Amino acid sequence: MAEIIDGKAISAQIRNEIAAQTGEFKEKYGFVPGLAVIIVGNDPASCVYVRNKKRACDEVGFYSESYELPEETTQEELNSLIDRLNADEKIHGILVQLPLPKALNESEILLRINPNKDVDAFHPYNVGKIMIGNYSFLPCTPAGVMALLERSGIDVAGKRCVVIGRSNIVGKPMAMLLLHSNGTVTVCHSKTENIKEICREADILVASVGKAGFVTADMVKPGAVVIDVGINRNADGKLCGDVDFNQVEPIASYITPVPGGVGPMTITMLMKNTLTSAMLKATDNQS
Repeated sequence: MAEIIDGKAISAQIRNEIAAQTGEFKEKYGFVPGLAVIIVGNDPASCVYVRNKKRACDEVGFYSESYELPEETTQEELNSLIDRLNADEKIHGILVQLPLPKALNESEILLRINPNKDVDAFHPYNVGKIMIGNYSFLPCTPAGVMALLERSGIDVAGKRCVVIGRSNIVGKPMAMLLLHSNGTVTVCHSKTENIKEICREADILVASVGKAGFVTADMVKPGAVVIDVGINRNADGKLCGDVDFNQVEPIASYITPVPGGVGPMTITMLMKNTLTSAMLKATDNQS
């Protein structure tokens, strides 16, 4: 039976560390990290995320602002808000909740955020820095996965790693972070042939494909570490991941549950990125 990687417990541990670091930071520099979160429209899942981010900021001692804009918000209005937040000394991180309404140009918005305040690490400048391994911020979900592995004592170096999914938000940066940790990485996607055979070679298997129960027992090598990034609803409306947990858990050595695995880590890594941004600003002010 696999050891369950408890994302809630590890996330709480890291948040306690961030809260302590924030207290020291405030004492040293006289201000606290600030995060601005923008949501356009009233997507229910996005509204929940925004509330959770506000709660996390309060928990670790950050200053936060939330902007809940109507669906009809224009590109110019959103651009203007981002420009104002870019110039705001109290704000060190800017997060625009995706997806945006179709009338808005997502790429233009992400480009407009100051790369030094891009705590989602979606700006092409930060994506490029991740590629070469010289980065300040990491995308929150892949960073959360790496923290789970590290704090569970799982060494990536020399391991065969397989990532299912090639999104810009999870799959691609996940592959890069595993590579930076000296894993040998394969990325599988919808056009991959013999996907089951490839997955069965993985010492560390990361599923981020967005399909409930996609990873079944016959895709997992006995003793593999299985990380489930998926958040889906099954036919009964129950929250579940990309991995068929009941099938895979007896085979794996470690596994993350859904909920309670990778999910709690994402917002925690957002807090970490915001603290990093404030630290960069503080040291820049002193130089």
